[in-house]
Amino acid sequence: MPLLHIGGYEWLNWQLHPDVVILCFGLLGAYLFTVRYLRRRLSDAGRVQRSQVVAFLLGVVTIYAASGSPIHDLADQYLMSFHMLQHVLLTMVAAPLLLVGTPGWVWQAVLRNRRLLLPIARLITKPIVAFALFNAALLMFHLPVTIDIQVRLWGFHLFAHIALVTTGVIMWWPVFSNVPELPRLSYPMQMAYLFVQSLLPAVLAAFLTFSSGTIYTFYDTTPRIWGLTPLDDQQFAGLIMKLLGSFILWLFIGIAFFRWFVREEREAKGSPS
Repeated sequence: MPLLHIGGYEWLNWQLHPDVVILCFGLLGAYLFTVRYLRRRLSDAGRVQRSQVVAFLLGVVTIYAASGSPIHDLADQYLMSFHMLQHVLLTMVAAPLLLVGTPGWVWQAVLRNRRLLLPIARLITKPIVAFALFNAALLMFHLPVTIDIQVRLWGFHLFAHIALVTTGVIMWWPVFSNVPELPRLSYPMQMAYLFVQSLLPAVLAAFLTFSSGTIYTFYDTTPRIWGLTPLDDQQFAGLIMKLLGSFILWLFIGIAFFRWFVREEREAKGSPS
């Protein structure tokens, strides 16, 4: 069966999701308004780097790819593996890109109500709390009952995606924060944090990959494509979570190690012999 024609569905003629389009344009509009107009009203606003704009734009594109492209339709109508791909893209790609793409002075402007927002932000961005919030959301939105609701009610599915992106931003905060009031971890602690973060999803992925039966009964009834059985599809879903998710986490562990090594080398060369 041609890849562009799956069970009567054309890849190049997918269903438009107006709510996702509105969400993505809303994010872009709010970002543009902030960095172009609101910035002029803030005396302590800093520069907006081109790399930040590109990162934020790529984050929004990733959200649309996961929630408004054929990936979404395949996830809702055919394959659990594409449902898992959605979640990995939102939490491991879109979330860090949005965080990196937002200038620190934007977060500082939001947190100026220090009596309320700053203490809450300090609490939820602590590594242990951020880890707990993200993994609780990850577990909740991968339970069989919530997966069933997501594929049957698009409104809940969109809510799940927003919640995953939000908790994903919180999870990545200790690694990518550019706000002095909410500092990032040191490089060694970043490596330890991301290593621990890679463990729990790996357990869930292994449970899906090595299960002898299907867990998500909805996908037992969907049309079969590409010759995948429901169990094959579930195993691929586990592999996507394990391999793709772990690859991204370990990529940033490697980057943190490299930056730590370079900094230590510079400090060693600069110290008196």
